[in-house]
Order: sequence, then C-alpha cells, then structure tokens
Amino acid sequence: MKIIAIHVDYARYRVKKKTPIAEPIDRVEDSMEEGVLLMCCVEKADEDDPGYVIGNASEGVLKRLNMLKAKKVMIYPYAHLSNDLSSPEIAVEVLKGLEKSLKAMDIEVKRAAFGWYKELESRSKGHPLSDLSMSICACQEGNCPLSPCQSPIESKASPSPCQKPIEHKDSFSPPQAS
Repeated sequence: MKIIAIHVDYARYRVKKKTPIAEPIDRVEDSMEEGVLLMCCVEKADEDDPGYVIGNASEGVLKRLNMLKAKKVMIYPYAHLSNDLSSPEIAVEVLKGLEKSLKAMDIEVKRAAFGWYKELESRSKGHPLSDLSMSICACQEGNCPLSPCQSPIESKASPSPCQKPIEHKDSFSPPQAS
C-alpha cells in the first residue's frame, strides 16, 4: 500500500462521475478542516494479507498524526500511486479497514468514495513535515509476497530486500554531513 500524507488546512471533495468499479455512496461531498489528507493506493501484494496491511498502515498513520499533533484524517483513494493495483474488492476492504482502525484509535476519519471521479481541493500547510510518503509492505518477518521483494527499507536507498514493514519519506531531508 502506498500513502501520501499531507498536513492540510482543509481538504474537500465532490463526487463527479461513477466508474464501473464504484462503491455505492450516500454522500456526494465532504470536507475536513485542520487534519491530514491520506491519498491511498492499495496494491496487488496487499491482497496476501489485507489485515496485516491495515494494521501497519494504521500504526504508521498514528505515528505521523502524533508528530503533527493532528486528530483528523481524510482517506482519499488514489490509484495513481502504483501500476500494480489490487482488486477493487480488496482495495475497498483495506480502505474501510483503515477507516475503522483509525476510528478505534479516537481519530476523526472521513473517507472519500472508491471508484468515483472526484473533484479535490486542499491547502497544504507547507512546513517541513507537512508531506510524507509511506510504503506499507505486506511482508512479515522474511515472508515477502514479492519475489524478489521490491519494497525499499526505511532509507532513501534503492530497493533492497524488505526488512521493515513501513517506509517513510518526508519532503524535507536535512543536509548530509560530508
């Protein structure tokens, strides 16, 4: 699973058009003030253990929220982060699971509809920690579904065998000492 987390002043969306894989909806628009927009993409490898991916994603998001002192998120399906997508059924399962898990952690959660073209408006806070990418790996203790594992570890180095389930990359990296 890939997630782009953006600390925002606000985020709002409006459903525009249904796709063939759209989930049923009862809300055509929603908004959030002062929170974190989570642009989420569920990948094929996540199908092997969706529950594990949900747990790792929830843990990673909660750590980020604690750093930012934020208590609100908007989960926004965003398939454009990968070219190896999960099935729509698993994607919805994971996104709903992430929503449920974060709510159980006392986080206020909004979730945009899966499978719909949407208009999105947001404003990033623009501070050094306001943007983060996360790659959530379904790997468990050397049991990686990818052969060879293509999920990079927590460094900014090129891909190597998966050793950690979550990779974080901030938009700001301090200069390296020479």
